[in-house]
Amino acid sequence: MSRILVTGGAGFIGSHYVRHLLDADDVEQITVLDALTYAGHAENLGSALLSPRVRLVVGSILDIELVSGLVENHDQIVHLAAESHVDHSLRDAGRFVGTNVSGTQVLLDAARHRGVDRFVHVSTDEVYGPLQTGAASEDAPLAPTVPYAASKAAADLLALSYHRTYGVPVCVTRSSNNFGPRQHPEKIIPAHITRLIRGEKVVLHGDGRHVRNWLHVADNCAGLELVRRAGTPGQVYNLGGGTDLTNAELTKLLLEAFGVGWDRVQRTPDRQCNDRRYAMSIDKAAALGYRPRRDIREGLAETIVWYQQRPDRWAPMLAGARTVVA
Repeated sequence: MSRILVTGGAGFIGSHYVRHLLDADDVEQITVLDALTYAGHAENLGSALLSPRVRLVVGSILDIELVSGLVENHDQIVHLAAESHVDHSLRDAGRFVGTNVSGTQVLLDAARHRGVDRFVHVSTDEVYGPLQTGAASEDAPLAPTVPYAASKAAADLLALSYHRTYGVPVCVTRSSNNFGPRQHPEKIIPAHITRLIRGEKVVLHGDGRHVRNWLHVADNCAGLELVRRAGTPGQVYNLGGGTDLTNAELTKLLLEAFGVGWDRVQRTPDRQCNDRRYAMSIDKAAALGYRPRRDIREGLAETIVWYQQRPDRWAPMLAGARTVVA
């Protein structure tokens, strides 16, 4: 039976992962450590908080005393806590370095002293930087272009160094763009959906030809579980989805889902340092049994329904959703 500390477990991906863990009979305890910043909400966990196996601790991964005390009582760590909004990193890079790098180091030190039997560090495809052609494998050079991606790349390298130097059983996952219910409306899919629900125009940056790979959050959670259970310490696993889309193609799918046309699109100058294309190979994760299963149209339809039914959840967040990130 495992006792698992999930950092950032009240965020978008983290809350879905906690719910996923509850389906496992061999997980004795799940402790969520979350600072409940603008992107993390206890409501994301919903009924999971009613389980006697789940506990929410409000606090920062930079709090050494708190982290050390929690890690002492857990066998495994799944580390999702991070600052993740690209445009925020352009305005305040120091906050990203603090949380994403220093916070990861605090967790790694606690894991080393406790002797945990698994540490899954969750990262992003953005660490590889833009690729004109082809797809990045896990041993591709890291070439981040913005402070957010650079802070995640630094955290990846730090985590892997703790495996090489101290033997901490670290696995790193790098996922492509996640989507699904309960995502903060600063991201492109919920931003488009909530604007269309309110009868407003959606915002499309530049020429709309930036390419992203889309991964339903449930598929990412399934991949995280595979790596937690069967990943080889010291290894990196790319977790990608089955669909590559330009932002214009994604916008078209959402317009069609709402039965509206391109007159509901507002063009705006491109974002600063907007990488043109991300792409990863998922062969290594596939060898563990990983397969992205959610169809993009099915996943978008499900996501739209959630936002239509839960304006009470997303409407209060809109004041903080200043920009759209893809």
